[in-house]
Amino acid sequence: MTRVGSPVEQDVRTGRWWSLPRVVDRRVVALAWASFVVEVVLIGTGGLVRLTASGLGCPTWPKCTADSLVSTPEMGVHGVIEFGNRLLTFVLVIVAVAMFLSVVRMLRTRPELFWLAFAQGVAIPVQAVIGGMSVWTNLNPFVVGLHFVVSAALTSVTAALVYRTSNGPRTDERLVPGWYTGVLRGTIAAVVVTVLVGILTTGSGPHAGADAAVDGGRLHRTGFDPAVMEHLHAWPAYALFALTLVLVVGAVRLGRPSRWPLLLLVVEFLQIAVGLTQARTGLPVGLVGTHMVLAGLLVGAVTVVALSTRGSAGRAAIREPVTA
Repeated sequence: MTRVGSPVEQDVRTGRWWSLPRVVDRRVVALAWASFVVEVVLIGTGGLVRLTASGLGCPTWPKCTADSLVSTPEMGVHGVIEFGNRLLTFVLVIVAVAMFLSVVRMLRTRPELFWLAFAQGVAIPVQAVIGGMSVWTNLNPFVVGLHFVVSAALTSVTAALVYRTSNGPRTDERLVPGWYTGVLRGTIAAVVVTVLVGILTTGSGPHAGADAAVDGGRLHRTGFDPAVMEHLHAWPAYALFALTLVLVVGAVRLGRPSRWPLLLLVVEFLQIAVGLTQARTGLPVGLVGTHMVLAGLLVGAVTVVALSTRGSAGRAAIREPVTA
C-alpha cells in the first residue's frame, strides 16, 4: 500500500499533467490505446500502399529518391501514398517514445509495462529497416511478408499494453482449468498459422505492390499457386473458428466472462466473410485491405483472450493526473 507522503503519493497530489507518472493514470491508458490504434492504422496504410501499386512510389530508402527526402510532383499519386505511409512511421515513433516515457519510472513497480513499451520502441527501427529492404529488393514478397509479421507482433504487444494498463498487473491466480488453457494454446497456434499462410497467399496473388512499368516488369511473386494457397489459408481459419467456439462455450459453462473470446469470434467471423467474398469477387482492393486490417485485430484479440485467463490486480491503481 502506498504511504501518505511517499514519492508516489506526492506525485499524484502535486504533480503536473506533464510530469512522468509513477503510477498508471489516464495518460498512460490513453497512450497505450494510441499505441494500439496507430499500429492497426499503419497496417491499413501499408495495405493501401500495396493495393494501389505504390510500393515503389519512393524507389529508394531512406530517401524517397536519390536526390530528394520527400516525394516530388513527378512521382504522382504513388509517391504521395508511399511517402505518406513513411510519414506515419514518425507518428508511431512519437507515440512509442511517449508510451515509454510514461512508464519509465515504473520499472520496479510495473516491469511488465516497461518491457512491453521497450519492445514496442525497439521493434520500430527493425520495422523501418525491413521496409527499406522491401524497396531494395523490388518488393520481394517474402521480405514484404516479414514486414507484416513484425506489424502483427506489434499489435500483440500494444494490445497487451492496453490490457495491462486497464486491468492492472498479472497475479498468480489461474482463472480457467487446464483443458481450457490447452484449447487456448491451440487457438493461438491456429492464429499464427492462419496469419502466416495468409501472408503467403497474398504474396502469391495479383497485388504485387507496384506497377510493372515502375518495377521494370520485375514484379516478384512467391511462385505458389494462388488458388491452392487460398484453400490452404482457409483450413486453419476454419479450425481457428471452431476452437474459438469452444472457448466461448467453455467460458459460459465455467461461469467466466465471455466477452473477450466472443470478441475474438466476431473478428474471425468478419475475417472469414471478407475472405470468402474477396476470393469470389476477384480480390478487390477494398476487401483485401479490410482483410489485412482484420488480421491485425485478430492478433490483438487473441492476445487479450490469453491475458484474460490469468488474474489481474484490477483498476484501483489508475489515477487522474493532477493539473494544478
